[in-house]
Amino acid sequence: MRLALEFERPIVELESKIEELRRLSVDDGVNIVDEVNRLETKLDRLLVQTYGKLSPWQKTQVARHPARPHTSVFISSLIEDFVPFAGDRLYGEDPAMLAGIGTFNGRPVVVMGHEKGNDTDSRVRHNFGMARPEGYRKAARLMRLADRFGLAVITFVDTAGAYPGIGAEERGQAEAIARCIETCLTIQVPLVSVVIGEGGSGGAIAIAVADRVLMLEHAVYSVISPEGCASILWRSSDEAETAANALKLTASDLEGLKIIDHVVKEPLGGAHRDPDAAIRTASEAIAAALEELDPLDGDALVAGRRDKFMKMGRHLSA
Repeated sequence: MRLALEFERPIVELESKIEELRRLSVDDGVNIVDEVNRLETKLDRLLVQTYGKLSPWQKTQVARHPARPHTSVFISSLIEDFVPFAGDRLYGEDPAMLAGIGTFNGRPVVVMGHEKGNDTDSRVRHNFGMARPEGYRKAARLMRLADRFGLAVITFVDTAGAYPGIGAEERGQAEAIARCIETCLTIQVPLVSVVIGEGGSGGAIAIAVADRVLMLEHAVYSVISPEGCASILWRSSDEAETAANALKLTASDLEGLKIIDHVVKEPLGGAHRDPDAAIRTASEAIAAALEELDPLDGDALVAGRRDKFMKMGRHLSA
């Protein structure tokens, strides 16, 4: 049985029953096609009903699902001849931020993103996708490299937030994030960002101040995690669900507020059920965004990017 979120349990139980009937049919030669078809129809209906009315808190859980495709999967699927770059030329390497060069649909690009890892060892190695200052300085270094050689930049956002440890603060976490945002605002090449899972706080926006910000349908993007918000406002993380409802962190909310530019549809039941389909759809959205940006020169890109983010404050205060 696949790992199930609480609200997914009826779905997963039905999937298990279908698999059991299929094995029975193969092992015993029993013809149960009609019953399997009936259950598959019921499954599709249940998926539509469940995923058509997810609450913000449930979407947060989907965005964090361990089987959801991470940055490393997007890069391996979409970027050919990927060459990873390491280090910030100041302190060291940060495995939480993957970055390098490669080709996307035949064009050379610089690509980067937070990597959470997919098992205990890799999660610890990648620090659960929470980058340290050297990770953001590496990202800024790669963006400047892209600017120098006229390469488009693609970023994948998937982090609970920047790492808040003492060492990171001592090495200038806030300054590193600010410099990374500044670099996003000044490079004269197309910059496309995709929120693929969890977009948390400054750790996310550091690589998401882009010409086009895309967001997967069941991803979340907010100034703070629901648990963090609850611990501040209610002094208890038990109110995380209440906080999620108030934060307006879903893709549909953020598109309405003009914080993001486009919602990328996910396969029925979420990207963790069909990663390949989710990645294909995201690829099409990235390609379309780059095609829109290609005719613009460097000055127009910088001016448009800055104006876009300045308008957010004016829109929200109107």
